[in-house]
Parts: sequence; C-alpha cells; structure tokens
Amino acid sequence: MLKVYLSGEIHTDWREQITTGAEGLDVEFFSPVTDHDASDDCGVAILGDEPNKYWHDHKGAMINAIRTRKGIAEADVVVVRFGEKYRQWNAAFDAGYAAALGKSLIVLQQPDHDHALKEVDAAALAVAREPSQVVEILRYVLSGTLPS
Repeated sequence: MLKVYLSGEIHTDWREQITTGAEGLDVEFFSPVTDHDASDDCGVAILGDEPNKYWHDHKGAMINAIRTRKGIAEADVVVVRFGEKYRQWNAAFDAGYAAALGKSLIVLQQPDHDHALKEVDAAALAVAREPSQVVEILRYVLSGTLPS
C-alpha cells in the first residue's frame, strides 16, 4: 500500500479529484484538516480562549503541526498543491519538510507559479499541473503502466 499525504490549498476540490481518480489503486490518503475554521480555531477550542490573535493562531498552528508532522512522516509520497488565490506559506513549509525527510515529493501548481516556486520545484520529483496527472503518477508508481 502506498501512503500519500495531500498537503496545501484547501479552497478547491483537487483532493477529491485525486482520491476519486485513484479508486481501485492500493493507496491510502491522509491530509491536514481542511475545514478552515476548525483548523484556525482548534487551539483555542482545545486549550482555551486567547484574546490576542497572534496567540490564538499560534495555538492552532502548533496543534495542526502535530497532525502535519505525523502525516508527512508516515507518507511514502507527499503531494503539495499550491493554489491560485492565496499565498500558501504553510504549503511551502510542508514541501520543505517532506524534502528534508527524503520523502518523494510531487508539487501540483499552475505555470504562473513556476518562478516563485522554482526552489520548491527543484526539490520535487515531479511537478504536475492537474490532479489527474498526480493520479497517473501514482498509477505508474504502483503498476508501471502508462496512461492509455
């Protein structure tokens, strides 16, 4: 079984496209919490209110980091999606963390991000433009078969 961690942008259905496309493959998927409010507020919901927004966000980031570190550490392949709308510093951090751990890294991004992400792309083993390309990479890794 191939364990795949899906990191990055949470505002589109790219994860669902990959998981649906990979049905029938021997793949298990993991991801961060993709409910934006839950992710932002987990720290104060669990550890108590914070009047200062910095500490509110910091508590959430630390708890989310536990899930992220576990997911990346246990993954065979890490896919990091850089979306078009927001700056995703956390996605870049996840890609760097995965690369530092020697994980097989696939970056999913549009061409207009090529220059900004050139160092991240240099650490990746593949740079895909569409979720379907990620599925075909996974299929090839598992079976050695090319798309028909």
